[in-house]
Amino acid sequence: MQEDVLGRSRVGGSDELDEYYARLAKLGAGALWTVANDIEPWYPQPRSIPMLWKYDELRPLVLESANLVTADDAGRRVVMLVNPEREELSAAVGLLYTGLQIMNPGESMTAHRHAASALRFVIEGEGAWTIVDGDRLEVGPGDFAITPGGTWHEHGNSSGSTPVIWQDGLDIPLVNMLDANFYQVHPELHQVPGRVVNTSLLTHGSILKPDGRTWSKPYSPLLAYPWEMTYEALNNLAKVSDGSPTDGIAMEYVNPHTGGSVMPTMGARMQMLRPSEATKAHRHTGSVVYQVAKGVGHSIVNGRRFDWKKNDIFCVPSWAWYEHVNEDPAEDACLFSFNDFPVMRNLGLFVEEALSENGGHQPEI
Repeated sequence: MQEDVLGRSRVGGSDELDEYYARLAKLGAGALWTVANDIEPWYPQPRSIPMLWKYDELRPLVLESANLVTADDAGRRVVMLVNPEREELSAAVGLLYTGLQIMNPGESMTAHRHAASALRFVIEGEGAWTIVDGDRLEVGPGDFAITPGGTWHEHGNSSGSTPVIWQDGLDIPLVNMLDANFYQVHPELHQVPGRVVNTSLLTHGSILKPDGRTWSKPYSPLLAYPWEMTYEALNNLAKVSDGSPTDGIAMEYVNPHTGGSVMPTMGARMQMLRPSEATKAHRHTGSVVYQVAKGVGHSIVNGRRFDWKKNDIFCVPSWAWYEHVNEDPAEDACLFSFNDFPVMRNLGLFVEEALSENGGHQPEI
């Protein structure tokens, strides 16, 4: 892109230059000034666009998939949610992947592991379980669970009558962009779970730290975060805090030993919008995928309004202005979300700003 600004590339074109560029290309080289303004933009230029995926529209297709392909043939039976501008990466937004996984009653998937990290947010059904490095986690609607990169994991549904549907979130696009992904199937196809269900929750899920226990791995030792505990924490915080003007009552799922993010590449949050609450617009570097856990409302992302209700999913690209509104005058609304903020922060790239009271310039992204 040619710009007439001192300090930016502003080289014009000529036959002589074209001939020079051709000679460079033959040697696998090029002139930086021909692409400098594109690869060093004034502000982030995400390719992803804001998206809303309606659960009521997707659910019949997710259920249909359960009859079309078997768990063993699919590996994981998932309807992935794809941003039209990131199809080549199978990404929902930025370098984040998400999808809706379904497991039939009595079904179980084989154990595997990969370099990419994953998380689950249960949408519907009873009997959902996952085994992560031998710890069998039993989870239900509204529960959040993690399967960190490199851990053996497998999933299943112990219900005899109802399917389980949960949201999968992974950093697969990021790991693949770094050429660092690996995948393995468990040599025994299934793990032998420990004697006690939800061991990590019983050990690390209270306000007290287990005496004498150390944890050196880069992810949280707590693998499951129940909805009841999460919702109670939000309500308790709401009693003593006005919350954030841009996020309402917002809390992060954390590693109980460090207070940091649950995994090195992805963070997760739950936020509560009180009755009729409307947040102020803000933007930041880093991408976010939202899942409506409770309530009804709408969000405005880069000027586009998305009306949502429970179980709908929407995304916010990096550096996009956005705000949320709870449309119910009597009940709160809760939004689960996961993001790539840990990557942004660890690389020193996280930037956030709120829209000023008197407005502000919103660049076209």
